[in-house]
Amino acid sequence: MQTTGLKPEDIPALMDGVLRANTAQTDRFDAYLPSPCIQNHAANLAFLADGTLTCVWFGGTMEGMGDISIYMSRLAPGTDCWSEPEKMSDDPAKSEQNPLIFNAPDGRVWLLYTSQTSGDQDGAVVKCRISEDGGKSFAPPTILCDLPGTFVRQQIVVNGKGDWLLPIFRCISLPGQRWSGDADTAGVLISHDGGKSWQMKEIEGSLGAVHMNIVPLEGDRMIAFFRDRYSENIRASLSLDQGETWSAPEPTNLPNNNSSIQAVGLTDRRIAMVYNHSNAASSDARRHSLYDEIESDKAPVAEISSMPARKAIWGVPRAPLSLAVSTDTGGYFERKFDLDTGDGYCLSNNSKDMLNREFSYPSITQGPDGALHVAYTYYRRAIKYVRLPLESIA
Repeated sequence: MQTTGLKPEDIPALMDGVLRANTAQTDRFDAYLPSPCIQNHAANLAFLADGTLTCVWFGGTMEGMGDISIYMSRLAPGTDCWSEPEKMSDDPAKSEQNPLIFNAPDGRVWLLYTSQTSGDQDGAVVKCRISEDGGKSFAPPTILCDLPGTFVRQQIVVNGKGDWLLPIFRCISLPGQRWSGDADTAGVLISHDGGKSWQMKEIEGSLGAVHMNIVPLEGDRMIAFFRDRYSENIRASLSLDQGETWSAPEPTNLPNNNSSIQAVGLTDRRIAMVYNHSNAASSDARRHSLYDEIESDKAPVAEISSMPARKAIWGVPRAPLSLAVSTDTGGYFERKFDLDTGDGYCLSNNSKDMLNREFSYPSITQGPDGALHVAYTYYRRAIKYVRLPLESIA
């Protein structure tokens, strides 16, 4: 099924969750996950122990609004249809965003997400719900991190010592200004006791580097990839001590448009990355900030003593959505192909009037049979799912 070129108004009719063959790419299957929401964004994929593939995302009217909640859909082993979504959070006073699923070594399944008021990302805290039955049901939410402005996006990684590494980024407002991403930095929450307590470790030199995505390498080595607030290049950082300390993030050869990326280490030791192959140098499209369509009278909750020299860049088109592969543990990536193409217009988050045309916020994981599974935002109207054979990136 060829979907490139669909208009936003065409999407709701396709949101039945059914996997269909894509005629444009051999052995590729696509689906649009079912959702009751006008806007759907920030998908994350994870397999459960029984082989069920889960997808979590946030949905509502518009990112940052109080009706934004977390949803989960499941693709059971051997089936070809995603389940009707289950609403996983429901605080009408909060915008609940950026969910992820973590399979803990003790068999419990964790759902993590952020919670904020209106478009005030600098006031966000991290919440979690824990499942004791393999992800079938979840306990009520508790707060994992109450430090205002703490945001999550990428998966928890367990290192060789059994420590849990939760990559985070800090959303910091400047004195007298509403948050717009200018002063954001990265960090890691580390738990040495199976999630009972967490210690924050900041990444030095990470100004403007967010959405830290940790990929374990051989031995004690790890690499992390970052979204770039300044819309230049995806950045990368190395750890030589299983994630305890990290080098300052440096540019990779892949562009970034200040939108989310995700990478996964494959069983053949390559790294696959899904991202937007665009940056500020390729377009002059700009918007003031992520939440310039939402009113806020809330004062900034955090300040810094000095102003950063640069401002975050918003509005660069979020397209095409591309897949790249590295054979040298992240030193260089080769762009293989585009998963979706279009103009990527993202100067508005308005889904009610169908103004947005972005392909963004990808998630990628590898299945037990080696196949690649990708989910991403499609026009902010739907979460699109793609299954690809490993041979497609030979």
